[in-house]
Amino acid sequence: MADSAVAFDVKAWLARQAYTLVLRLGTPIYLWRVWSRGREEPDYRARWPERLGFYPGSAGPASDRGQRGAWVWVHAVSLGEARAAAPLIAALRAQQPDLRLLLTHTTATGREAGRALLLPGDVQTWLPYDTPGAVCRFLRHFQPSVGVLMETEVWPNLQHEARRAGVPMVLANARLSPKSLRQGQRFAALLRPAAQVLSVTLAQTESDAERLRAMGADPVHVCGNLKFDMTPSPDLLAQGRRWRGADARPLCLAASTREGEESGLLDAWMAAGPAMASPRPRLLIVPRHPQRFDEVAALVAQRGLSLSRRSAWPDGQPDAAALLAEVWLGDSMGEMPAYYAAAAVAWLGGSFAPLGGQNLIEAAACACPLIMGPSTYNFAEAAELSLAAGASRRVADWPQAVHMAQIWLVEGVSAAQAAARAFASQHQGASKRMAADILRRTLPP
Repeated sequence: MADSAVAFDVKAWLARQAYTLVLRLGTPIYLWRVWSRGREEPDYRARWPERLGFYPGSAGPASDRGQRGAWVWVHAVSLGEARAAAPLIAALRAQQPDLRLLLTHTTATGREAGRALLLPGDVQTWLPYDTPGAVCRFLRHFQPSVGVLMETEVWPNLQHEARRAGVPMVLANARLSPKSLRQGQRFAALLRPAAQVLSVTLAQTESDAERLRAMGADPVHVCGNLKFDMTPSPDLLAQGRRWRGADARPLCLAASTREGEESGLLDAWMAAGPAMASPRPRLLIVPRHPQRFDEVAALVAQRGLSLSRRSAWPDGQPDAAALLAEVWLGDSMGEMPAYYAAAAVAWLGGSFAPLGGQNLIEAAACACPLIMGPSTYNFAEAAELSLAAGASRRVADWPQAVHMAQIWLVEGVSAAQAAARAFASQHQGASKRMAADILRRTLPP
């Protein structure tokens, strides 16, 4: 038994060394990619030395540790994780009012969304590249009291060095699909040790918890999904209702679409044209990634459809040209609740390609009936609960999705809107449970 334990440790060490070597060799490529993405999203070029754990001109939180409470580090990689972190951060502040927030990201959209979560004295920075030197510099500079990773984040060197530095690590709102479990088990020598050093894993569902335990996480607690605690901005909801009231034509929303999905939707939309109800619905497309706004606009133009871009609306309201357009393009950031509030029915992006779907809970919180494609493994339990509640319907492809939207518009959506609102409210409370677990296990009283 002792020999096998030693052999496993050696195997894990070798796997991490190989992983580190690959990252070090790839550092120039990584930096080139970050700089290149900055052409379209300038935030990527902001404070780029932080990507390697260098903080020129910054004293860091460690220098004023005695002035206020403990530093809680939350890593929200991108836009979705930053939004999901909002209720958790609010709950952490409510339960420990003197804490200070260290917020990290790896994408520009996450960084932009994260700015709204900061209070005076908080710090926002990039998560460093996962080489030992970079993460050691990060931990030494900031010296957080606890680290909270969101959803699916696993960083072998970061978690290894955090353990050595005595920083307890938590995986919050954790999920793991069957596909990700199979992929993870192929790299178990690298990923299992990273899971094993977590102080606690706070899973969304019992199914997620079982798969996370199979990857080596222990203890694992089921706390629910933070996204149920996300409260849409009343101002954005009111803005969406104004858009909806600007014209008699109902809006059909394609929410957070991914590459390849818009073409299928547009083809199905064009094919269904003669059978559309009167007044003919207007199509609203909101791509998930801002760098694809122009690409999607070109796809619309290729099909001869007239287009109005949200970014061109004066004073944030559709003008006369927008009200004549057949398609609206949601090329703005942070306005998804407004888009859901404006729509009579929505299709879930990421579910019509084998990508596992996007956050379907936000639609329910905005009382927007949802049509899902076949791929929802990222939110499998939430998808089934939504279907059971009558807040959503599932179809096989885009032609069925467009047909289902027409049926819903003819039948009326008031019952589905009420079901969506009730579904969202019935599953709230995860943020308070997670915050209590994090603070109880990782911070001194």
